[in-house]
Amino acid sequence: MSKTLRLILGDQLNSNHSWYETIDESVTYVLMEIRTETDYASHHIQKIVGFFAAMQEFVKDLKSKNHNVLYIHLNDESNLQSFDKNCQYLIEKHNFTNFEYQFPDEYRLDETLKNFCKTLTISNSVVDSEHFYTSRNELGTFFEGKKTFLLESFYRAMRKKHNVLMDGDKPTTGQWNYDGENRKKLPKNHKPTLPLVFNNDVSVIYTEIQKTNIKTIGNIDAKNFVWPINRIQSLELLDFFVAECLPLFGSYQDAMTPNEWSLYHSRVSFSMNIKMISPQEVIHKCIEEWQKRQAEIEYNQLEGFVRQIIGWREYMRGIYWLKMPEYASMNYFNNQEKLPDWFWTGNTKMNCLKDTINQSLDYAYAHHIQRLMITGNFALLAGIHPDEVDAWYLGIYIDAIEWVEITNTRGMSQFADGGIVGTKPYVSSASYIDKMSHYCGSCFYKKAIKTGEKACPFNSLYWNFYDKNEDKLGKNPRIGMMYNVWRKMQPEAKVALLEQADYYLKNINEL
Repeated sequence: MSKTLRLILGDQLNSNHSWYETIDESVTYVLMEIRTETDYASHHIQKIVGFFAAMQEFVKDLKSKNHNVLYIHLNDESNLQSFDKNCQYLIEKHNFTNFEYQFPDEYRLDETLKNFCKTLTISNSVVDSEHFYTSRNELGTFFEGKKTFLLESFYRAMRKKHNVLMDGDKPTTGQWNYDGENRKKLPKNHKPTLPLVFNNDVSVIYTEIQKTNIKTIGNIDAKNFVWPINRIQSLELLDFFVAECLPLFGSYQDAMTPNEWSLYHSRVSFSMNIKMISPQEVIHKCIEEWQKRQAEIEYNQLEGFVRQIIGWREYMRGIYWLKMPEYASMNYFNNQEKLPDWFWTGNTKMNCLKDTINQSLDYAYAHHIQRLMITGNFALLAGIHPDEVDAWYLGIYIDAIEWVEITNTRGMSQFADGGIVGTKPYVSSASYIDKMSHYCGSCFYKKAIKTGEKACPFNSLYWNFYDKNEDKLGKNPRIGMMYNVWRKMQPEAKVALLEQADYYLKNINEL
């Protein structure tokens, strides 16, 4: 009699997958908590707990529908702590005659499972995870023969192909992109909507993790875990977003303010990235809400969100599968420095970094501009090795899975890919941070001062970065204006800026 073992990875919790349409007595599903997954980076404690909690909830759901499911807990005596070893053990123990899995989203796991299948003497096969709008290779095919991979052209093609916000073959409203309208600072006394949080008791899982020597970062309230851990909670968070946050999402998606960790962001990335909800249903829900409330929800709020999901998210995944594994070692500027110690503690006098890092340690979350223009901006200006930056982002954020993290970090944030993802490095001095946030007013450092005591480190490090990398960036048309400013600067002003930057870089742990 044929017996099939089906492996479900921790980021494949898609209850609408066609696998589960029929109850088959000959099929057994397996999920596992293993050390190879907890240990490949120093993860935030909330990230490990969140994954395990969601996996356990998923198993409960499958069992309630009468599927056969095996679940291997972290500290089970028979746990061999890797996918291949555990699967091999189960195949032999239960005499399975067939092994199946879904395409992993990470190159590392893709290789592991492909190699495992080569060792098997039983039949094996792989199926799609049935989650994304695109296939792995779709972006590569779309840009075949092109030197540049322009997000905007890919985004428009996705909108057309999937008929999202389209009026025939033209975009709804006649305009594709409203990015220019989505860069507002929060008004001074504006009080953002309080975020929806959950009070999940995950203390049993937390206690099991504490029994091990797994290295984690960050903080957790295990009795009141704020993240969704099942599909029902994920849909609740999505409903909250469209009802309460979407009307102002676009306008303030780049805004930053102290002690407000969620603002108008959806925070559905964790739920989506482990597939508790799909990008299609997220987009459909938002469009449906906009259609009902067009008087309250301006179109730019909606388009900005849709672009992040059907454009940016799918684009980054496509770049990942097109450029891995070489992408993981790209270092265009040959940066070699280590991250400052305070990236792990938040103990710095720079308000913007203190707030963003502490928020990340407390919630395993920061929004895209905090990641890009605060922590990422500083790391690039300080010449930090991309491996260091990657490891930090991959570990600290609950929604960070390599396919989406590394392309955003090494590509968009650090320009370590030399311009595959971004057309210019995303760096700024204090003026941009002040323009988009309320961090600077009460900071120890002064945003307007470039050199001398209390000069904001971003100011001198910004010019130092351009000076140091002129051979690589001098001909980039998108930043030509900055080089014109630099070249026209008085020699003594340049020297003062470079000396200030040098002092800060040598004393980086004291900033």
